[in-house]
Amino acid sequence: MKATYQISIITLALSALSLNTVSQEPSTPVATESAPSMVSTAPTAAHLLTLEQLKDSALHNSFAMRKGQLEIDAAREQRREAFTNYFPNVSATGVTFRANREMTKMDINPQEFISPELGQTLAQMFPPEALAALSSPMSMAMLNKGTIGSIMAVQPIFAGGQIVIGNQLARLAEEASELQLQLTAHEVEAEVEKYFWQWVSMNEKERTLNAVTEMLANIEKDVTVAVKAGVALRNDLLQVQLQQNDIESQRLKLNNGRTLVRLLLAQSCGLKDNNISLNYQPTEEKQLQLLNHDEALLGTVEYQLLGKNVEATRLQRRMEVGKRMPSLAVGAGYNYHNLLENDRHFGMVFATVSVPITDWWGGTHAIRRKKIAERQAKEELTHNAEMLKIGMQKAWNDVEEARSQIALAKRSEEQATENLRVHRDTYKAGTSTMSDLLEAQLLYQQARDKHTDAFINLQNAQLAYRQATEN
Repeated sequence: MKATYQISIITLALSALSLNTVSQEPSTPVATESAPSMVSTAPTAAHLLTLEQLKDSALHNSFAMRKGQLEIDAAREQRREAFTNYFPNVSATGVTFRANREMTKMDINPQEFISPELGQTLAQMFPPEALAALSSPMSMAMLNKGTIGSIMAVQPIFAGGQIVIGNQLARLAEEASELQLQLTAHEVEAEVEKYFWQWVSMNEKERTLNAVTEMLANIEKDVTVAVKAGVALRNDLLQVQLQQNDIESQRLKLNNGRTLVRLLLAQSCGLKDNNISLNYQPTEEKQLQLLNHDEALLGTVEYQLLGKNVEATRLQRRMEVGKRMPSLAVGAGYNYHNLLENDRHFGMVFATVSVPITDWWGGTHAIRRKKIAERQAKEELTHNAEMLKIGMQKAWNDVEEARSQIALAKRSEEQATENLRVHRDTYKAGTSTMSDLLEAQLLYQQARDKHTDAFINLQNAQLAYRQATEN
């Protein structure tokens, strides 16, 4: 629908009244799509904020955005942690001990090891005193205290690809958290706009109530004079007063609702001071155009997250395979001990090979389970992609319907305004009743409110389509 400027609803209504006691307002241009004229009615002490300022504050200060940023920070640290698995694993060990008795003790009888031939030979070589010592049992004990220390460095050479895949999964988690933050930003902006347009709607409906209040006050003034002159029934005056009471009741509910919306808006934007008001002036907006939904789908955050999920399940399947592969590592170490009452220092290099054999018994089923999960993720991608395109089409249908409702609401308002003018004239001429006039006034008020609601529905529908298509 081509955007046009319309005469203010307030001006249309007041200019349609035929009595001289009704004041006239100058006509003013309004927003596109026949939007009601809307300006802030807040006191000067309040902080006037535009929609863009509110959304910017929400994106920087809302709880949801702060939580999403912390999740990104956590994912980034997880990625950095996974990268350290490429480095050697260095460990140091130190032990010192003292026992209440020696840990090793043995008795040795040399006679058990000396044959007769060896005895004759030893008798020729050693004196009798030495041979007597060899014939007596001996006791040996050692290791009742000592210190052991070592430092080792082990470098993994091959671990079935688990280190590489682990880093890819960590990087994928970080990218997914960044996409999730974008999705959260969309939700935050949508919430702020919802409250914003609710406030705009309430302000416009307050203007409607002000116009109706002024009209009823003028009617009451005329009817009071007519009752005193005896040309009108007192019941007419009572009907007007009852209608005035109903308008004041509506105003009370409207003010309470606006207070609640202000608090919700301040909370959504992360504002500590909730004494805020809107700075809204209707302006001509760019016409929203229908997009190619197949192309728009590829740029949506939801579709990209689905793709990340498929990639994650693929990597998890490869990780299960890697857990059942042989692993190879090389290392070097430096050791020290003084267990034999003297210091010993030595270094060494080594290689380790680990081959999981029995892990394949249950591992085969675990790998199959991951393959099934991967197929499920692909199925979800296809299904949800179709649902996203259907959602785009529904959002566009809502936009077109809202535009049509704007035109219908404008026509209904014009008809209600003319109907009110006719009943004012006929009541003044004495050919219609006060009930007819008040019913015409009620229809006029309802038509204005429907026009306002149609305008707000259009804004919400356009927001939903922009977010559905990432436009």
